[in-house]
Amino acid sequence: MTAADRVVVSYPADLSEWGRGQIATRHFKAWLRRVHPRPTPGDVWEEFLDVGCCGNTLDVPLRVERVEGGDEMGEATTIEYETRAACGIEGGWRVQSAGGPTG
Repeated sequence: MTAADRVVVSYPADLSEWGRGQIATRHFKAWLRRVHPRPTPGDVWEEFLDVGCCGNTLDVPLRVERVEGGDEMGEATTIEYETRAACGIEGGWRVQSAGGPTG
């Protein structure tokens, strides 16, 4: 097994700016490296985004688009994102309100 140089993961176009900020954090990318050691194009990862102590959960379907330069995650593997078609996901601050999505 060889560590990949880059893994490209897509998110739905209707993921909010807040959600996009969450998946861009270093700790979220470190989480992906740890829990998905062998990414394969086409894999869909349902990932929980922390919305704080007073809201509902927000699960985001992330899809592996490409794995370049190897076949497993490593500490130096770069995770990059691209946008794909919307899927009806709801997020942002509204996820924490009574009018937000329900599981």
